[in-house]
Amino acid sequence: MPDRRLLALVVLLATLLWPACSVRRFAVNRIGDALASGGSTYERDEDLELVGDALPFGLKLIESLLAESPRHKGLLLAACRGFTFYSYAYVHQQADRVAQEDLERGNAMRARARRLYARARRYGLDALELSCPGIRNRLDTDPKAAVAAARKKDVPLLYWNAAALGLAISATRHDAELLARLPEVEALLGRALELDEGWQDGALHEMRIVYEGARPGGAPPDVSVIKKHFERALELSGGKRASLYVAYAEAMSIRTQNRAEFQTLLGKATSIDPDRYEEVQVSNLIAQQRARWLLGRMDELFLEEASTPEAGEKAEP
Repeated sequence: MPDRRLLALVVLLATLLWPACSVRRFAVNRIGDALASGGSTYERDEDLELVGDALPFGLKLIESLLAESPRHKGLLLAACRGFTFYSYAYVHQQADRVAQEDLERGNAMRARARRLYARARRYGLDALELSCPGIRNRLDTDPKAAVAAARKKDVPLLYWNAAALGLAISATRHDAELLARLPEVEALLGRALELDEGWQDGALHEMRIVYEGARPGGAPPDVSVIKKHFERALELSGGKRASLYVAYAEAMSIRTQNRAEFQTLLGKATSIDPDRYEEVQVSNLIAQQRARWLLGRMDELFLEEASTPEAGEKAEP
């Protein structure tokens, strides 16, 4: 929990014991506003294990606050963001590593990740519904028309809804029902990019790289589209996001079997000093952890010792 909000939390916990419903609701809404406004000390911590141990308590606290104020948009966004991040960083990625040694256990962890993403998605849709009444049902039938009602203030909700659904799909790629919802991910991301393409130092462009690289069906990724989003994300982030290099390496280098490019990109990711960019310290540490794991699997991921990149395919960060 952010340091500057500790006092508000203490006040809230005391007020929850107060019998007056209106006073309790007021306190819940105030702490909800605090939780939803900006970053947290989680994002600036250097100890991934500590963050992982603390997050479940924070998430359950948010859910207890939502039980008191179920239509608080800030709390709903915090829940969507928190469950998505926790599932990706501490369940989904761990499942990928575990599956290399124990497929059954890895699949069980992926199933848990999917359930957590689904929980995040429920909260995210509840929040979007407050901004754009009826969007939940319209997303099922006409995603592009559904997101047209969203405005710039809704970009964080568009992003985290897309992340929760997209990551749920990637956790269970053979689920036909989930795969059929890919147009929703594309519509949410597309609308967010229209509204504020520079949001969070290029995070939307980075997610588009992940999305384009993970399209099902085995078709080669669209090199020009992915490269365009990479270059724009690199420009917006100033090269401080390790996850961007990892995303491009996984989306492009593996699919094109460009071993040299893959190694270069992941080398850039691991060379970033997490302490230099405190605002993305945790996300950089998580990305670097994945980069090192991927580097250790190069012989599995690439059929040949080296490959020569085709013209236009090599990343030049």
